[in-house]
Amino acid sequence: MKLDDRVAIITGAGGGLGRCHALELARYGAKIVVNDLGEDSAEKVAAEIREQGGEAIACAGSVTDEDQVQSMVAAVMDKWGRIDILVNNAGILRDRSFAKMDISDFCLVVDVHLMGAVNCTKAVWEIMRAQRYGRIVMTTSSSGLYGNFGQANYGAAKMALVGLMQTLAIEGEKYDIRVNCLAPTAATQMTGGVLSKEALELLDPALVSPGVAALSSDAAPTRAILCAGAGHFACANITLTDGMFIGGGEDAAERIVDHWEEIADRTDDITPRFGFTQGQRELKSAGADDVSMAGGS
Repeated sequence: MKLDDRVAIITGAGGGLGRCHALELARYGAKIVVNDLGEDSAEKVAAEIREQGGEAIACAGSVTDEDQVQSMVAAVMDKWGRIDILVNNAGILRDRSFAKMDISDFCLVVDVHLMGAVNCTKAVWEIMRAQRYGRIVMTTSSSGLYGNFGQANYGAAKMALVGLMQTLAIEGEKYDIRVNCLAPTAATQMTGGVLSKEALELLDPALVSPGVAALSSDAAPTRAILCAGAGHFACANITLTDGMFIGGGEDAAERIVDHWEEIADRTDDITPRFGFTQGQRELKSAGADDVSMAGGS
């Protein structure tokens, strides 16, 4: 696998996972844009890549600031003329139980994780469409996929990124823009106070980054949720059960309760290709003859 002549932007790459992602993609030959809030941190990683014979530049700025993101993308285009890979890695934590969480901390986490990824993706989207090539990695989390106590803000933002990935993968398919999610488990500043010493040693961030390289390659899948940690890789899926027709009537809610086991039975559940798969299945169950989906642009 080679990433020669590919240009990759990695956000939040001044340390931790982002730094490891930058080093890994550089090892495969990609030209690296190291983004971080701190200019010194970003430049340190960029210098590390250059010392190892790679090409890298530092671009300090917040992913929540649209102007700063646009300036970064413009600088990259001026230097290299293309952007092939975007790894949305920047993030923060503001963990507290929902009862004790300030709305400001909820909004801040959503702004950095979700809107930061939106800002960066929007800034490169037309570039990737025009060159008919792109690889975008969203950083999701098991906290979003399955929930974690004290992380309502973080989990909400991380699951939102899965929804963003699902739609962008559909819209980008004909332009060979492949969009995926990475759900990492790694020892970083964000997990230092959560995991045991033994776990932290096993969860070397560098063991996650091969997953980013795979999702950035020519052979990358699209619409995948890749879970990675301690050298182990797995895929998560959002599935739809076969369910059953309940219909309406005054006792419909009671019948849902009575038949819950059948409704929730995961035997033969599927991973829908489109969101309207749910609607098609429901209409077919209700006896509709035409369950076709109206075309979109």
